[in-house]
Amino acid sequence: MLSSAQAFRVLWLYRYVRLIVNCVSHWTFKPIPLPEKPTLTSKDVTIIIPTIDGEGPDFQQTLCTCLSAAPSEIILVTIDANLERLKSTAALIHSSCIRVVSVAHANKRRQMCRVLPEVLTKITLFADDDVIWPPRILDWILAAFEKPDIGGVGTSQRLRRADCPNIWGFLGALYLERRNFEISATTHIDGRVSCLSGRTVTYCTHILQDLEFTYGFTHESWLGRYQLNTDDDNFITRWMVSHGWKTYIQYCREAELQTTLEDNPRFLKQCLRWSRSNWRSNLTSMLRERYIWKGFKAIANMDPGEKDSSRATLSPPAIIGDGLLVFLLIKTTQNWGALSVLLLWMLISKFVKLLGHFVRYPEDVVLLPVSILFGYFHGFIKVYAFFTLNITAWGTREGADVDDGYRMIPIDKRKQASFSDWRQKLSW
Repeated sequence: MLSSAQAFRVLWLYRYVRLIVNCVSHWTFKPIPLPEKPTLTSKDVTIIIPTIDGEGPDFQQTLCTCLSAAPSEIILVTIDANLERLKSTAALIHSSCIRVVSVAHANKRRQMCRVLPEVLTKITLFADDDVIWPPRILDWILAAFEKPDIGGVGTSQRLRRADCPNIWGFLGALYLERRNFEISATTHIDGRVSCLSGRTVTYCTHILQDLEFTYGFTHESWLGRYQLNTDDDNFITRWMVSHGWKTYIQYCREAELQTTLEDNPRFLKQCLRWSRSNWRSNLTSMLRERYIWKGFKAIANMDPGEKDSSRATLSPPAIIGDGLLVFLLIKTTQNWGALSVLLLWMLISKFVKLLGHFVRYPEDVVLLPVSILFGYFHGFIKVYAFFTLNITAWGTREGADVDDGYRMIPIDKRKQASFSDWRQKLSW
């Protein structure tokens, strides 16, 4: 039986050693540089943008920023009901390299699979319909593909700052800041990342066009009872790991996109959706696939310092961990100076990952207590998400949940096709 002092040391090491390692790794990270003689150019890239709305100034700005990267083709995939509206929007851009197609129901996996067989370039890039790119983002992304063992490349992300930012925008900005910190650190340590975010992500086309991938992507199951048609970026990231492909994050200003998040109470629904997705993916990774145990990412999945990413899967909510540390220290010693040092350390640990944001926007420092309190509150979101993993609704975007029933479909095992049966059916 551990004494209070021993328990305190174990808990402190568990919670903070990885943070120290990640700080060093993040601060010493360097992106793969641009090659002198690149073998890939922007004309080797096809951009696929799954969308529902298909209109509005933000979407037009996304199209323009994608066009400025000079890809081979941009394919917009919407639903049948919005096809003509999207064609009208695309016509306003006056570009011959934009193509518009549709599927019957709103489902990102199905929208992606609709056009993957038609991609003719070496690299496929998926992008959300609300991103803004820096001018040379493709050059920096393609630089990573000069290494033949890399199958997927992601980017760093920032929130597009509003003219009058509010608390919700502040929390969203910190979410992306924290994510940048974590993925740059784990990439530097062992080349792995918990999830290549679909906001902007690139893959070798031949990996995605392999029939084995297509079958796995369209027949993923959850609990053996449901066909899962959500969490697409988590699935592809796990596929890269399980099939021996390396992934990389080009963490640098030249490859840093801007995006939007909810700037109202619906941000909580986004956090809930992300948490459910992380639970499902990480439980699959750790208990069924188990490939992650070979690398540092296994430790990442158990990191207690993350309130909004997959890496908190096996850890109690932060309010419990922090409270237990304080309790054990008080029980071990009545030295209030030691308690003050611990509380100061806890404050630093909650600030250090966000340092980049506060350097850019020092006026936001006054909101740091809001971030800390939200971190504790997020523990309850995480627990609620665990008990509602069969819910896949977005709840934050008009029209996004019309076809929610297609995201998790009950499996009739008598009718479920094996890979060989499915491939034979394709040949017909």
